[in-house]
Amino acid sequence: MNIYVGNISFTLSEEELQETFAEFGQVKSCKIIMDRETGRPKGFGFVEMNSEDEGKAAIEGLDGVEVSGRPLQVNVARPRQPRS
Repeated sequence: MNIYVGNISFTLSEEELQETFAEFGQVKSCKIIMDRETGRPKGFGFVEMNSEDEGKAAIEGLDGVEVSGRPLQVNVARPRQPRS
């Protein structure tokens, strides 16, 4: 299950984000999106969990929870829209 994670602190690393989600199950991948021009984090990312149940548990357990001083916004990631 692919999960969108918003309102990520700019000081949070991918490893720390992965550890946060690992409490709910096995994390397949974790990516914080970076700005191409500045190389700084954009404040959101994606976490992929191995199973649907683990993903739902992570969403329920982490949405609104404060991590590194900011409340995370966690929900199911929508498929990417093609650019025109």
